[in-house]
Amino acid sequence: MNQKTFLITGATSGIGFTLAKHCVDLGHNVIITGRDQSKLDRVSVALGVTGYLVDNADMGQIRCLGETLKSEGTVIDGVVLNAGIFYPDVFSETTPDAFDTTMTINTKGPFFTLQALLPSLAKPASVVFISSIAVTKSFEGCATYAASKAAFEAIVRVANMELANTEVRINIVRPGVTATEIQSKAGMTKEQEDSLFESLRATPLGRGLNSADHVGAIMYLLGDDSIALRNAVIEVEGGYLL
Repeated sequence: MNQKTFLITGATSGIGFTLAKHCVDLGHNVIITGRDQSKLDRVSVALGVTGYLVDNADMGQIRCLGETLKSEGTVIDGVVLNAGIFYPDVFSETTPDAFDTTMTINTKGPFFTLQALLPSLAKPASVVFISSIAVTKSFEGCATYAASKAAFEAIVRVANMELANTEVRINIVRPGVTATEIQSKAGMTKEQEDSLFESLRATPLGRGLNSADHVGAIMYLLGDDSIALRNAVIEVEGGYLL
């Protein structure tokens, strides 16, 4: 893969951070976003990348990102829409505010991020949406989360048609249960995390997933070999769904 410029949202931890580091190690130009300024600064310095403060729930920050990149003449070869949240909530107890928070960050955020970046996308350009196996596999406490990911996957189908003349292609990676900060942020205790990942020893992979397990699929979709793919879905779940 020739040197390219990639923008990765939510890249201060988890899959986004691991992917950003991998891209830097390969010699690509990398732009990242994060919603915590101090953490964003630390990661940007550590990786030697450009970082922008962008909260997926802040339309002003998203719009500013697009305007800044356009004014600077930045040309982006690939975008990874990775930023998102997971707040488990029982269906019968979910509040309208909790519902709106998840849908705003996981669906509205990437929608308007991609819209804001359109003037800066190369021809061709690849967009990868980080979804979840929760779209097709039921997990208790994940109704709103699953809906937020499924909703953007529906957007991807339409956007692929509408953006065809711009040579933008959008594809999807659905991670399985992956060890990142998302478990602790969701309120899981260390004991609950250990129990969860111990149970994954029964999968064909024989272990839980980590962030690095997803890099290969994402890089394939960002690369030139995926030029003919539109709305492709790669499930990286270690055989959990078999």
